[in-house]
Amino acid sequence: MKYIIILGDGMSDEPIPELGNKTPLQVANKPNIDKIAALGRCGMLHTIPAGYAPGSEIANMSVMGYNVPEVFEGRGSLEAASMGVDIAQGEMAMRCNLICIENGKIKNHSAGHISNEEAEELILFLQKELGNERVSFYPGVSYRHLLKVKGGSKKLKCTPPHDVPGTLFADVMIKAAEKEAAETVDLLNDLILRSQDLLENHPVNLKRAAEGKDKANSIWPWSPGYKPAMKTLQELYGVKSGTVISAVDLIRGIGVYAGLKVVLVEGATGLYNTNYEGKAQAAIEALKTDDFVYLHIEASDEAGHEGDVDLKVKTIEYLDSRIVKPIIETVSSWDEPVTMAILPDHPTPCALRTHTMDPVPFIIYRPGETGDEVQVYDEFTCRKGSYGELREMEFMQHFMLDK
Repeated sequence: MKYIIILGDGMSDEPIPELGNKTPLQVANKPNIDKIAALGRCGMLHTIPAGYAPGSEIANMSVMGYNVPEVFEGRGSLEAASMGVDIAQGEMAMRCNLICIENGKIKNHSAGHISNEEAEELILFLQKELGNERVSFYPGVSYRHLLKVKGGSKKLKCTPPHDVPGTLFADVMIKAAEKEAAETVDLLNDLILRSQDLLENHPVNLKRAAEGKDKANSIWPWSPGYKPAMKTLQELYGVKSGTVISAVDLIRGIGVYAGLKVVLVEGATGLYNTNYEGKAQAAIEALKTDDFVYLHIEASDEAGHEGDVDLKVKTIEYLDSRIVKPIIETVSSWDEPVTMAILPDHPTPCALRTHTMDPVPFIIYRPGETGDEVQVYDEFTCRKGSYGELREMEFMQHFMLDK
């Protein structure tokens, strides 16, 4: 038996008035996903443990079967693994967004989805101007970058920028969770303010402004942590060989710690215009040799953060026709059966433009197994599925171990 998880990041939502009080999953034309729902068994999954914010790092680690409270060490350290950046003893890593601030408020968390090339130039510039023996900046993908601090404390209260669009940035700067972190807080907030002075009139931003694009005029560090101690999926679930496919450093980093090979797909952007066909083909090729594939598609989450209802519907339809369809058409003819799961990691409601704690609908299709009564896939029909409600690592236990 082989296994593939197809994860549509953030594609779950709430009823939207302009969609007739239906969700994007309910109105999207998705015959292939619905076919898998009719053949398989469904349920609802709580991906966020008590006490944690509904971030993609938490949700994807839960989906992949990790006990988050035992192993989570911040988003930055996970992304560092994907970027090939080592986190040494005594070092703290953080996600470092490039964001757009306008009139003192956070306009968006992505600097208008800045290009890789523009972002790299800005991050390398900041490393030259602000980097030193203690502070290091590393370029990542689009707006997602890495900040590493030697001797930094992780006892911080940080606000993810995608949670607070329209908020005065000064109101949500970093605070200390414990007294020992006060020096780290001062250091990081000073870096934020100094980055704003340096970036505002950088040639990259002047060019973006002239083209009517949002400036990348501030850094925003968040999700601090040290190097995590995570067992591999082979140790946890007997996965002999596996692959992770994603445009996002965070997901690739989780995959690295999970013992999975990282496959990079040309043209994979994390947006609606990602290379869907390339990702589907990469997953098919990986399944030919590996036991397990984790295929992550970011597009619906970004549409939710933008509050773009029509785009979110379109991304779900793209997932159905350009990812799910070619995969099921190919693997259905193989001699060795392929167990398939389809689900989001968390909801990203367009009305809120941020993640929520609500459970997400999931499908597990195991060839030869009798399905349940669910015939179409969405946030309401899956509540009637035979799996009922699962929590965190229970999903992977059912998926891989059939418990």
